[in-house]
Amino acid sequence: MTGDYTAEAAVKAAKAIRKRAPSQQPAFGIILGSGLGGLSKSIGNAVRIPFGEIPGFPEATVAGHEGAMIVGSLSGREIVALSGRFHMYEGHPAAAAAFPVRVFHALGARDLFVSNAAGGISPKLAVGDLMMISDHLNLMGTNPLVGQRQEGETRFPDMTDAYNPGLRWLLRTTAEALGIKLREGVYAGLLGPSYETPSEVKMLRLLGADAVGMSTVPEVIVARALGMRVAGVSCITNAAAGVTGAALSHTEVLETTNRVSAVFESLVTEFLARSAAPQLSAMR
Repeated sequence: MTGDYTAEAAVKAAKAIRKRAPSQQPAFGIILGSGLGGLSKSIGNAVRIPFGEIPGFPEATVAGHEGAMIVGSLSGREIVALSGRFHMYEGHPAAAAAFPVRVFHALGARDLFVSNAAGGISPKLAVGDLMMISDHLNLMGTNPLVGQRQEGETRFPDMTDAYNPGLRWLLRTTAEALGIKLREGVYAGLLGPSYETPSEVKMLRLLGADAVGMSTVPEVIVARALGMRVAGVSCITNAAAGVTGAALSHTEVLETTNRVSAVFESLVTEFLARSAAPQLSAMR
Protein backbone atom coordinates (compact mmCIF):
# COMPACT_ATOMS: atom_id res chain seq x y z
CA MET A 1 0.00 0.00 0.00
CA THR A 2 1.41 3.36 -0.99
CA GLY A 3 0.52 6.92 -0.10
CA ASP A 4 1.84 10.37 0.68
CA TYR A 5 3.11 10.46 4.25
CA THR A 6 5.48 13.40 3.86
CA ALA A 7 5.79 16.52 5.99
CA GLU A 8 3.79 18.38 3.34
CA ALA A 9 1.00 15.80 3.58
CA ALA A 10 1.03 16.17 7.36
CA VAL A 11 0.59 19.93 7.03
CA LYS A 12 -2.36 19.37 4.67
CA ALA A 13 -3.98 16.98 7.17
CA ALA A 14 -3.35 19.44 10.02
CA LYS A 15 -5.03 22.25 8.07
CA ALA A 16 -8.12 20.08 7.56
CA ILE A 17 -8.22 19.32 11.29
CA ARG A 18 -7.80 23.00 12.23
CA LYS A 19 -10.84 23.86 10.10
CA ARG A 20 -12.87 21.52 12.31
CA ALA A 21 -11.25 22.70 15.57
CA PRO A 22 -9.96 26.26 14.93
CA SER A 23 -9.68 27.27 18.60
CA GLN A 24 -7.59 24.31 19.75
CA GLN A 25 -3.79 24.54 20.09
CA PRO A 26 -2.70 21.08 21.23
CA ALA A 27 0.62 20.82 23.05
CA PHE A 28 0.45 17.10 23.79
CA GLY A 29 -0.27 14.20 21.44
CA ILE A 30 -1.66 10.93 22.78
CA ILE A 31 -1.98 7.63 20.96
CA LEU A 32 -4.80 5.72 22.63
CA GLY A 33 -3.87 2.13 21.99
CA SER A 34 -5.54 -0.93 23.46
CA GLY A 35 -6.51 -0.19 27.05
CA LEU A 36 -6.85 3.56 26.68
CA GLY A 37 -9.68 3.90 24.16
CA GLY A 38 -12.13 4.80 26.92
CA LEU A 39 -10.09 7.88 27.78
CA SER A 40 -11.50 9.56 24.69
CA LYS A 41 -14.81 9.96 26.54
CA SER A 42 -13.09 12.18 29.13
CA ILE A 43 -11.76 14.68 26.61
CA GLY A 44 -13.51 18.03 27.04
CA ASN A 45 -14.60 20.31 24.20
CA ALA A 46 -13.90 17.34 21.97
CA VAL A 47 -13.95 17.59 18.21
CA ARG A 48 -13.98 14.03 16.90
CA ILE A 49 -12.90 13.46 13.30
CA PRO A 50 -13.10 9.95 11.77
CA PHE A 51 -9.93 8.82 10.03
CA GLY A 52 -11.75 8.69 6.70
CA GLU A 53 -12.38 12.44 6.86
CA ILE A 54 -8.70 13.36 7.31
CA PRO A 55 -6.52 13.68 4.17
CA GLY A 56 -4.00 10.85 3.99
CA PHE A 57 -5.61 8.72 6.72
CA PRO A 58 -6.81 5.20 5.89
CA GLU A 59 -9.72 3.62 7.74
CA ALA A 60 -9.10 1.75 11.00
CA THR A 61 -9.71 -2.00 10.70
CA VAL A 62 -8.60 -3.56 14.01
CA ALA A 63 -11.18 -4.62 16.61
CA GLY A 64 -11.03 -2.35 19.66
CA HIS A 65 -9.73 0.64 17.68
CA GLU A 66 -12.27 3.42 17.12
CA GLY A 67 -10.49 5.12 14.26
CA ALA A 68 -10.75 8.84 15.01
CA MET A 69 -8.62 11.91 15.70
CA ILE A 70 -9.87 13.85 18.72
CA VAL A 71 -8.89 17.43 19.51
CA GLY A 72 -9.87 18.85 22.89
CA SER A 73 -8.73 19.26 26.48
CA LEU A 74 -7.81 16.82 29.22
CA SER A 75 -6.51 17.56 32.72
CA GLY A 76 -6.24 21.24 31.88
CA ARG A 77 -4.09 20.65 28.79
CA GLU A 78 -5.01 21.02 25.16
CA ILE A 79 -4.37 17.72 23.44
CA VAL A 80 -4.79 15.83 20.20
CA ALA A 81 -5.50 12.14 20.56
CA LEU A 82 -5.49 9.23 18.14
CA SER A 83 -8.16 6.70 19.07
CA GLY A 84 -6.76 3.68 17.29
CA ARG A 85 -3.74 3.49 15.03
CA PHE A 86 -2.38 2.16 11.72
CA HIS A 87 -0.46 -1.10 11.97
CA MET A 88 2.12 -2.32 9.50
CA TYR A 89 0.55 -5.79 9.57
CA GLU A 90 -2.52 -4.27 7.90
CA GLY A 91 -0.35 -3.60 4.87
CA HIS A 92 0.62 -0.03 5.74
CA PRO A 93 4.25 1.05 5.29
CA ALA A 94 6.19 2.24 8.32
CA ALA A 95 5.76 5.85 7.19
CA ALA A 96 1.97 5.43 7.33
CA ALA A 97 2.13 3.91 10.81
CA ALA A 98 4.03 7.00 11.96
CA PHE A 99 2.11 9.55 9.88
CA PRO A 100 -0.24 10.65 12.69
CA VAL A 101 2.80 11.75 14.70
CA ARG A 102 3.83 14.05 11.86
CA VAL A 103 0.28 15.45 11.93
CA PHE A 104 0.46 15.91 15.72
CA HIS A 105 3.66 17.90 15.26
CA ALA A 106 2.15 19.97 12.46
CA LEU A 107 -0.72 20.83 14.83
CA GLY A 108 1.77 22.11 17.41
CA ALA A 109 2.24 19.13 19.75
CA ARG A 110 5.77 18.77 21.07
CA ASP A 111 5.20 15.96 23.57
CA LEU A 112 3.89 12.48 22.77
CA PHE A 113 2.40 9.74 24.92
CA VAL A 114 2.13 6.31 23.31
CA SER A 115 0.30 3.27 24.64
CA ASN A 116 -0.11 -0.28 23.45
CA ALA A 117 -1.06 -3.82 24.36
CA ALA A 118 1.89 -6.17 24.74
CA GLY A 119 2.75 -9.73 25.62
CA GLY A 120 4.81 -10.18 28.75
CA ILE A 121 8.20 -11.86 28.33
CA SER A 122 9.87 -11.03 31.64
CA PRO A 123 8.83 -13.28 34.55
CA LYS A 124 8.49 -10.08 36.58
CA LEU A 125 5.48 -9.06 34.47
CA ALA A 126 1.98 -10.36 35.16
CA VAL A 127 -1.13 -10.10 33.01
CA GLY A 128 -2.76 -6.75 33.78
CA ASP A 129 0.49 -4.98 34.70
CA LEU A 130 1.33 -1.56 33.28
CA MET A 131 4.91 -1.30 32.02
CA MET A 132 6.56 2.05 31.41
CA ILE A 133 8.71 1.71 28.29
CA SER A 134 12.33 2.54 29.02
CA ASP A 135 13.65 1.58 25.58
CA HIS A 136 12.68 -0.45 22.54
CA LEU A 137 13.99 -2.95 20.00
CA ASN A 138 13.05 -2.22 16.40
CA LEU A 139 12.55 -5.71 14.94
CA MET A 140 9.89 -4.67 12.43
CA GLY A 141 12.20 -4.98 9.44
CA THR A 142 12.16 -1.33 8.40
CA ASN A 143 12.28 2.26 9.61
CA PRO A 144 9.75 5.07 8.95
CA LEU A 145 12.58 7.48 8.11
CA VAL A 146 13.74 5.47 5.07
CA GLY A 147 13.57 7.61 1.95
CA GLN A 148 13.90 11.34 1.44
CA ARG A 149 14.47 13.34 4.60
CA GLN A 150 11.36 15.26 5.58
CA GLU A 151 11.42 18.95 6.40
CA GLY A 152 11.96 19.59 10.08
CA GLU A 153 13.26 16.09 10.79
CA THR A 154 16.77 15.05 11.79
CA ARG A 155 18.26 12.66 9.26
CA PHE A 156 20.05 10.62 11.96
CA PRO A 157 18.09 11.09 15.20
CA ASP A 158 19.79 10.12 18.45
CA MET A 159 17.76 7.32 20.04
CA THR A 160 19.80 7.14 23.25
CA ASP A 161 16.89 8.56 25.22
CA ALA A 162 14.04 7.67 22.89
CA TYR A 163 11.76 7.74 25.93
CA ASN A 164 12.42 11.05 27.66
CA PRO A 165 14.00 10.69 31.14
CA GLY A 166 12.03 13.63 32.54
CA LEU A 167 8.70 12.26 31.36
CA ARG A 168 9.61 8.79 32.62
CA TRP A 169 10.38 10.29 36.03
CA LEU A 170 7.01 12.03 35.94
CA LEU A 171 5.21 8.81 35.06
CA ARG A 172 6.99 6.96 37.86
CA THR A 173 6.22 9.57 40.51
CA THR A 174 2.63 9.91 39.30
CA ALA A 175 2.10 6.16 39.65
CA GLU A 176 3.61 6.24 43.15
CA ALA A 177 1.30 9.08 44.19
CA LEU A 178 -1.74 7.17 42.93
CA GLY A 179 -0.66 3.86 44.43
CA ILE A 180 -0.43 2.25 40.99
CA LYS A 181 2.14 -0.49 40.43
CA LEU A 182 4.13 0.60 37.39
CA ARG A 183 6.72 -1.78 36.02
CA GLU A 184 9.51 -0.69 33.66
CA GLY A 185 11.08 -2.49 30.75
CA VAL A 186 12.14 -2.81 27.13
CA TYR A 187 9.48 -3.15 24.41
CA ALA A 188 10.23 -5.23 21.31
CA GLY A 189 8.31 -4.17 18.20
CA LEU A 190 7.65 -6.98 15.69
CA LEU A 191 5.69 -6.86 12.44
CA GLY A 192 2.89 -9.34 13.25
CA PRO A 193 0.06 -10.14 12.80
CA SER A 194 0.88 -13.65 13.98
CA TYR A 195 1.92 -14.00 17.59
CA GLU A 196 5.48 -15.08 18.27
CA THR A 197 6.55 -18.70 18.58
CA PRO A 198 8.00 -19.92 21.89
CA SER A 199 11.46 -20.02 20.29
CA GLU A 200 11.08 -16.43 19.10
CA VAL A 201 10.11 -15.39 22.62
CA LYS A 202 13.22 -17.10 23.98
CA MET A 203 15.27 -15.15 21.43
CA LEU A 204 13.62 -11.87 22.45
CA ARG A 205 14.37 -12.58 26.10
CA LEU A 206 18.06 -13.11 25.24
CA LEU A 207 18.04 -9.81 23.32
CA GLY A 208 16.82 -7.98 26.41
CA ALA A 209 13.10 -7.58 25.70
CA ASP A 210 10.64 -7.54 28.57
CA ALA A 211 7.49 -7.27 26.44
CA VAL A 212 6.56 -7.64 22.78
CA GLY A 213 3.98 -6.02 20.52
CA MET A 214 3.18 -4.94 16.98
CA SER A 215 3.14 -1.13 17.08
CA THR A 216 4.62 2.01 18.67
CA VAL A 217 8.21 1.82 17.39
CA PRO A 218 7.63 3.70 14.07
CA GLU A 219 5.70 6.41 15.93
CA VAL A 220 8.49 6.93 18.44
CA ILE A 221 11.22 7.05 15.79
CA VAL A 222 9.45 9.81 13.84
CA ALA A 223 8.70 11.70 17.06
CA ARG A 224 12.37 11.72 17.96
CA ALA A 225 13.35 12.81 14.44
CA LEU A 226 11.01 15.78 14.96
CA GLY A 227 12.52 16.56 18.37
CA MET A 228 9.43 15.56 20.34
CA ARG A 229 9.64 14.23 23.88
CA VAL A 230 8.13 10.75 24.25
CA ALA A 231 6.71 8.68 27.08
CA GLY A 232 5.07 5.29 26.69
CA VAL A 233 3.27 2.59 28.62
CA SER A 234 2.44 -0.98 27.63
CA CYS A 235 -0.54 -2.81 29.06
CA ILE A 236 0.57 -6.42 29.56
CA THR A 237 -2.45 -8.25 28.20
CA ASN A 238 -1.11 -11.79 28.05
CA ALA A 239 1.99 -13.86 28.67
CA ALA A 240 4.02 -14.29 25.48
CA ALA A 241 4.08 -17.67 23.78
CA GLY A 242 5.77 -20.41 25.77
CA VAL A 243 5.87 -18.45 29.03
CA THR A 244 2.85 -20.24 30.50
CA GLY A 245 1.98 -22.74 27.76
CA ALA A 246 -1.47 -21.20 27.26
CA ALA A 247 -2.79 -20.41 23.77
CA LEU A 248 -2.85 -16.73 22.72
CA SER A 249 -5.85 -14.85 21.33
CA HIS A 250 -6.92 -11.30 20.54
CA THR A 251 -9.99 -11.89 22.71
CA GLU A 252 -7.73 -12.19 25.76
CA VAL A 253 -6.08 -8.90 24.80
CA LEU A 254 -9.42 -7.09 24.70
CA GLU A 255 -10.63 -8.67 27.96
CA THR A 256 -7.47 -7.64 29.83
CA THR A 257 -7.46 -4.07 28.51
CA ASN A 258 -11.10 -3.68 29.53
CA ARG A 259 -10.26 -4.90 33.03
CA VAL A 260 -7.37 -2.50 33.63
CA SER A 261 -8.63 0.47 31.62
CA ALA A 262 -9.82 2.50 34.63
CA VAL A 263 -6.40 2.33 36.33
CA PHE A 264 -4.59 3.05 33.07
CA GLU A 265 -6.80 6.07 32.38
CA SER A 266 -6.29 7.49 35.87
CA LEU A 267 -2.52 7.25 35.44
CA VAL A 268 -2.54 9.09 32.11
CA THR A 269 -5.00 11.74 33.31
CA GLU A 270 -2.89 12.62 36.35
CA PHE A 271 0.32 12.39 34.33
CA LEU A 272 -1.03 15.00 31.92
CA ALA A 273 -2.08 17.27 34.77
CA ARG A 274 1.43 17.14 36.25
CA SER A 275 3.19 17.52 32.88
CA ALA A 276 2.38 21.22 32.75
CA ALA A 277 4.71 21.92 35.71
CA PRO A 278 7.45 24.45 34.81
CA GLN A 279 10.29 22.07 35.70
CA LEU A 280 8.96 19.50 33.22
CA SER A 281 8.60 22.09 30.48
CA ALA A 282 12.29 22.85 30.89
CA MET A 283 13.38 19.22 30.51
CA ARG A 284 14.08 19.02 26.81
